[in-house]
Amino acid sequence: MEEIISLKDIWVYFDSVVVLQNINLTVREGEFLGIIGPNGGGKTTLLKVILGLIRPAQGEVKVFGKDPAKARGLIGYVPQYSFFDLSFPISVFDTVLMGRYQGILKRYSIEDKKAVTDALKAVDMWELKDEPIGQLSGGQRQRVFLARAIARQPKLLLLDEPTTSIDPQIQESFYKMLLELKKKMAIVMVTHDISAVSVYVDKVACLNRELFYHGSKNKILEELKRTYTCPIDLITHGIIHKFPQGHEKDGNSSV
Repeated sequence: MEEIISLKDIWVYFDSVVVLQNINLTVREGEFLGIIGPNGGGKTTLLKVILGLIRPAQGEVKVFGKDPAKARGLIGYVPQYSFFDLSFPISVFDTVLMGRYQGILKRYSIEDKKAVTDALKAVDMWELKDEPIGQLSGGQRQRVFLARAIARQPKLLLLDEPTTSIDPQIQESFYKMLLELKKKMAIVMVTHDISAVSVYVDKVACLNRELFYHGSKNKILEELKRTYTCPIDLITHGIIHKFPQGHEKDGNSSV
């Protein structure tokens, strides 16, 4: 499969403090990569390097074979936090339409509006297209922001902790929705949800300033101990998630 992200010997410093060191990472077409690691480990910084928003002090970044800033038209991005005025009178449809914005002199076309329609249907938000976005729940707004990202019809989707504001009982449907999107684009997702990583992603990157592991999720449990520098218990509500993929019922479960 085509290599769409290539990071070679990446180093990033903030005020002379090392944030990322010696990062070598590749993502290929159709892959779903989960990036996990402790807070402050450089996960969001890594996404911004891929987007070209942060330039590394050392190393080479290629996205679709280009400088990342020149490849942004092929990337959809959902940040960890989207700040906006909840009282601002904008509908769900118009919020997603902003994802098709290409400059003040260019009007939205029929193709733009069709892309928005398709995106809203893909995230199961079409029925709420006319609702003010400020009146939605946190989980519904996150779906809208995902629709805004995929309305660009990207070939690569970057997600920074997308389930933070989503209730646990509907997170499973959100991940299944990502699996459907994976049929059309590669996905890179930063997450703290290790149980979801064990079930839904193809490959895992364990990051804590340096890349401790990058590869199959089937070998990940031991590497988590190195990444987090402590023993790891994988605990979810009544379900034991195992590596490789699988689960079993239990009243108070841990791995």
